[in-house]
Amino acid sequence: MIVKASDIKSKEIINLSDGKRLGLVNDLEINMETGNVEAIVLPGTGKIFGIFNKDSDIVVNWECIKKVGIDVILVDISLCLEK
Repeated sequence: MIVKASDIKSKEIINLSDGKRLGLVNDLEINMETGNVEAIVLPGTGKIFGIFNKDSDIVVNWECIKKVGIDVILVDISLCLEK
């Protein structure tokens, strides 16, 4: 299945462990050698218009993504925090 980056950026991210909405995808990290998506980036808390405080971004490694659905992406943040 082929998915556009713009389609991914319009999906809501939900944490499986507590059902919390984490927001929309802000960016993608792509491995330029392989062409694979390595992670999705979510805006951290306290960002104003998505432009300030880049250090608070939440990077979710591809291994932590459990399901990409039609409307949402389900992730398990606890897997990302253990690493």
